[in-house]
Amino acid sequence: MKKLLTRLAQYYHYFFLGFVFIITIFLLFLIFPGETRFKYEFQKGSPWRHSTLIAPFNFAILKSDATIVAEKDSVIKKYIPYFKLDTTTQLTQMREFEKAFTSFFNLEKNKRIPAKLNKIPGLLNQLYSDGILSKSPDTYTELSKATELMIVKGNQATRQPIEKIHSLKSAYQAFNDSIRKWAGPLYDDFMSMVNIDNYLEENLIYDIELNNREKDELLESMSLTMGAVQAGERIIFEGDLVGQEELVILESLKKAYETKRGENLDYYLVIGGKIILIIGCLLILFLYLLYYRTEIFYHKRQFSFIFLMIVLMVFLSGLVVKMQIANIYMVPLAILPILVRIFFDSRTATFALLVTTLLIGFFAPNNYEYIILQIIAGVVAVFSLNKLQNRAHLVITAFWVAVTYSIIYIAISLMQEGNLASVKWADLQWFGYNAVLIFLAYPLTWVFEKIFGFVSDLTLMELSNTNQQPLLRKLAEEAPGTFQHSMQIANLAEEVIHRIGGNPFLVRAGALYHDIGKIKRPAFFIENQAAGMNPHDRIDPKRSAEVIIDHVTNGVRLARKYGLPEVLIDFISTHHGTTQATYFYKTWQNENPGQEVNTDEFSYPGPVPTSKECAVVMLTDGIEAAARSLKDKTYENLRDLIETMVNKKIQDGQLRNAELTFRDITIFKETVFEKLKNIYHLRIEYPK
Repeated sequence: MKKLLTRLAQYYHYFFLGFVFIITIFLLFLIFPGETRFKYEFQKGSPWRHSTLIAPFNFAILKSDATIVAEKDSVIKKYIPYFKLDTTTQLTQMREFEKAFTSFFNLEKNKRIPAKLNKIPGLLNQLYSDGILSKSPDTYTELSKATELMIVKGNQATRQPIEKIHSLKSAYQAFNDSIRKWAGPLYDDFMSMVNIDNYLEENLIYDIELNNREKDELLESMSLTMGAVQAGERIIFEGDLVGQEELVILESLKKAYETKRGENLDYYLVIGGKIILIIGCLLILFLYLLYYRTEIFYHKRQFSFIFLMIVLMVFLSGLVVKMQIANIYMVPLAILPILVRIFFDSRTATFALLVTTLLIGFFAPNNYEYIILQIIAGVVAVFSLNKLQNRAHLVITAFWVAVTYSIIYIAISLMQEGNLASVKWADLQWFGYNAVLIFLAYPLTWVFEKIFGFVSDLTLMELSNTNQQPLLRKLAEEAPGTFQHSMQIANLAEEVIHRIGGNPFLVRAGALYHDIGKIKRPAFFIENQAAGMNPHDRIDPKRSAEVIIDHVTNGVRLARKYGLPEVLIDFISTHHGTTQATYFYKTWQNENPGQEVNTDEFSYPGPVPTSKECAVVMLTDGIEAAARSLKDKTYENLRDLIETMVNKKIQDGQLRNAELTFRDITIFKETVFEKLKNIYHLRIEYPK
């Protein structure tokens, strides 16, 4: 049954890895552009490095963006704005004016009225027909460069010169001058009876909706092409310089090529090619993890994290390219290797960077330049950030990434252009933005720690702070002897890890917390006992063994209560492995001769260490405690003690799952001997 469960667990793990792999392929496929990829690279002023190019099919020559913008500006400048003529206003005002005009004639019928005065209503009607604006045409933004406008009356529009259009002020002036001229001596009487200002009102209104619609139709009717190239026509010879004309044609061919899906078979071949490319890139990382980083490969969360980061970076880059919201170099790709380096190691970070860069390079503009820049800058980021203990380290890394980007970009430009004047210096700003965005790695480290249960060196340093961590302060106050012992183990284990390789921050934190279970009954452990005060003297050896062994389970329980990460809990549960509480086991046998003993009652629950750091803490813990109780501390005795205890752990199988080599064991023995020799000031026994 146990074998069956083990096999099912293995199958489940492989199923999970396969699921993550397939989902990653699917997501990347969705992110990748749907069009085919134009395989030629070219640049204005540079030689055509490929074979002579012949047009594979008919395509239109597209106008450049600059040409289209210029033509649009020209269309907008020549555009004649539309104003609606309000005929209702004209009819209403004319009717009211004619009433007032008739009343004037009736009152003045005994006087001689000039015949020209009869022209006045017709003049007002003409003013309204020409159009009256509320203010001078010069003050309208829409008319600032116009010489005429379109007057819309019903379903018809007529063109009207600007000079024929009146404002309320100019209409009043023209109307008043004509009345003065035609009324003669009756002018004052007429003006006192007929206030012409009451009959002048704006009747030309700028129609925003109509004008926007007309502008859009004009712009949409513009031709975006300027000729065509026929299939079989030569485009450029090998070695020819790419001039402006060739550049426009090549850009048009590239656009046509990338938007041309062709027959169904061609379309499915494109899909197949993309899938194979994605699988090939991901397979590089997959096989690397399988053969060289098995601890990541068989850890579901770690495996998922790396593939998730790849998908996120490809998605961000694809979004920027598709939406054209910024330059692709603004996407901080270096965050990926930085985060992988923080949580794992430099080699894994470099492989993840390589795979991600290759994937993005498929659709990135100037993909050769992009791949070179990102790989070099990413590798610099990995090796400049050998640790992340504070923000200053990230600032230094961001600085070097920006410098690397700039230098390599200028170098590529010089290689292609051959002079400094052709370098696009404005593009360097994107590398500056990129460097600023790299600072997001700091908060993202905390986010991914919470989501995936990772522990960074920065967190380990915080957990190792004996002045701020409440659990370590509690250990120092309630079990001071154990606290000093833990500090000693931390110093010894950290030195060993520095020499054999590993994470010194992890081993130090693990050593500080490995004995926190002794807080529950500190007096039962010798390092906390006063002289002559040993509570074990008053209880049964079996009970004593139980109390001693319980410090492991109590420690695990306490660690979870205080929210310590699992990677530190491993140190607590494994620092005695599955060894026996030998002293109490022997004591019980001596007190109960001939009785069968259940060895499990005197054995630690385990498990055995599975990492280099946990194994070093286990070995150091036992040796330091034994060395402290060594009565005759000489070089020879200390060497024998270290040799004996290490060999005993190996023989008992306590190190079978650890990552220690024979070389590591040798370095461990020498390092611990050297440090303990200095701690205890050992004397040399001279021959008698």
